Amino acid sequence: MHNSALWFRQFGQPEHVITLEQAELTPRPCAMLRVQMRYAPVNPSDLIPITGAYRHRVMPPRIVGYEGVGVVIDADNPGWIGKRILPLRGDGTWQQWVDCPQQWAVPVPDNTPDLLAARGYINPLAAFVMLKQWPVQGKRVLLTAANSSCAALLAQWATIQGATEVVGVCRNEDQKAMLLQNGIRPLTMDDHEALRITTQYADVVFDAVGGSLATLLLSHLQADANFVSYGLLSGEPYQAKNYATRPQRFHLRDTLAVTDSREWQQWFIELWPLLANSQLPDVKLFALAKWRDALREFAVSGRRCKPVLAM
Repeated sequence: MHNSALWFRQFGQPEHVITLEQAELTPRPCAMLRVQMRYAPVNPSDLIPITGAYRHRVMPPRIVGYEGVGVVIDADNPGWIGKRILPLRGDGTWQQWVDCPQQWAVPVPDNTPDLLAARGYINPLAAFVMLKQWPVQGKRVLLTAANSSCAALLAQWATIQGATEVVGVCRNEDQKAMLLQNGIRPLTMDDHEALRITTQYADVVFDAVGGSLATLLLSHLQADANFVSYGLLSGEPYQAKNYATRPQRFHLRDTLAVTDSREWQQWFIELWPLLANSQLPDVKLFALAKWRDALREFAVSGRRCKPVLAM
C-alpha cells in the first residue's frame, strides 16, 4: 500500500516548493494510531512555515498540514478502530495516512460533521485558549484581520463571554458589511484617526497582523490594556519600544508545549459545543492532487470560502 503526501523539502514560496510524493506505507509504530485522513483545511499556519518565517522551530523536510479529520484504521487498542479523530501533534495532515500519538488524538463527537471537525483545531483552539488567558467580560475588544477565521471566532466568543463591544479592523470598505452582520463594529486599516480614538478606549487587542498597524495601535493603547500578538500576517514586525503597553505574545505551539494531555482533552470537550453553535465560512473542496488549485483559492482577496483538501 502507498501513501500520497504533500512535502516541502526546502524553504520557499509554497506553490514552488510543495511536491506531491508517493511512498510505501511503513508498518504502524507501536502506541500510535493509524488514521485514514478525510479532510484537511488550508490555513496560514500551514503555509507560513514553508517560507522559512519560523525556521528556528520548523525545518524541512516535512509533510505539510497541522489539522484535519480522519478515521482510525489500526491501533494497539482495537477500541479505537473506526473512531473519527483529529490526528494532532503527529505527522503533517496533508496526506492520506497519518500516524498519531494516542494521548493527543482528539475524539470527534458523533453529532459533529466531518467538515466542521476538520477545522476544529488551529483557529478554534487558539481563540478558545486566548480568551481563557485574557478574559474579556465587561471589556472593550479590538481585533485586527477581523475577517479571518480566528478573529471571527474571537469576536463571537468574546460576545458570549460578555465583552461590552467588539471592534474589527479590516482591509477595505467592501469587508465592512460582513463584520456588521456578525455584530462587530468595523474600521478600515487606513482610517488612522478612527483607529487612534478607538484604541485609546480598548481594553484588549488581539492582533494577527503585526507591522505598521500593530505599531499604530500600540502607540495609542492605555497602560492597563492588554495587547496580544498572535500572528504576523503582514510579514513585518511591530515596534514596541517606549509605549505604555507591553505586548504579550501568544503562540499555540508554545502553549501546547507545556500542556498536559488531560488538560488538552478537556479543552476540546468544552470547545465542541461552542464550535457547533458558531458561524464559520463555507468550504470549497479540492482533491489532494489539486493542491495548487487550493492554494490559488486560498490567495484570492476577499475569499468567502475555506479551501479544504479531500483525501
